[in-house]
Amino acid sequence: MTTEVLVHVRPGCPFCDMLRSNLKRSGLPYRELDIWQDPAAAAAVRAAANGNETVPTVNVGSTWMVNPSIQQVLAAVKAEAPELLPQK
Repeated sequence: MTTEVLVHVRPGCPFCDMLRSNLKRSGLPYRELDIWQDPAAAAAVRAAANGNETVPTVNVGSTWMVNPSIQQVLAAVKAEAPELLPQK
């Protein structure tokens, strides 16, 4: 099973937009899950965020981060799935 970067979002979230922009700029591949459209994704976020639906919430392997910076996401990828890091 390949580890991937899962970014849990909801429409209209400015923090999600900012992280999405930083992820695109970094070149890191990721998959977005809309917690308003995907009940399993919403449940995963509640489990990671003490019962809250706080987004963005990012999952990389065994690491869950609530409203992380791009630096935190990249550090998690380096630790959990370094093969996903963009080649420079």
